[in-house]
Amino acid sequence: MKRPILIHPDPRLKKVCAPVPDVTGELSALARDMLETMYDAPGIGLAAPQVGVLSRLIVLDCVKEDGAPPRPLVMFNPEVLSSSEHTSVYDEGCLSIPEQYAEVTRPAEVEVAWIDETGKARKEGFDGLWATCVQHEIDHLNGKLFIDYLKPLKRQMITRKMQKLKRERARA
Repeated sequence: MKRPILIHPDPRLKKVCAPVPDVTGELSALARDMLETMYDAPGIGLAAPQVGVLSRLIVLDCVKEDGAPPRPLVMFNPEVLSSSEHTSVYDEGCLSIPEQYAEVTRPAEVEVAWIDETGKARKEGFDGLWATCVQHEIDHLNGKLFIDYLKPLKRQMITRKMQKLKRERARA
């Protein structure tokens, strides 16, 4: 089931999310809904607070090559264990900040631990777009948006655009 995506500014997007004590059927259903919502948007990552649920859950799939099989990942309680000193810059966007993009510098490689949808502990290293995406989504769980990395003036400009978009959508 597709879920509505919250648009910035929304106070729920700035909250630190609670850890998931157990992977329940309800949370597995939420993860499936989030993947469906993400693919439909279309996007490459989605965090639970973006659909109004303040739990530490993210989904992502950064496969972009035509014809390549999708690789959906569901991560409960994801945590960056280590990150490279080497950085990369990506022009990031966000489903909660539609049609706005900005360059963000992050570690180029990260090692992440999480619990998968079966309750199994997992650990994997990510680089390239996957590393950027997983860090972006984990930021959401900590109440941080990609625009928080920008200079105040640019951040305010994007926030004003989102306020206008929300007013326009409310009228429609």
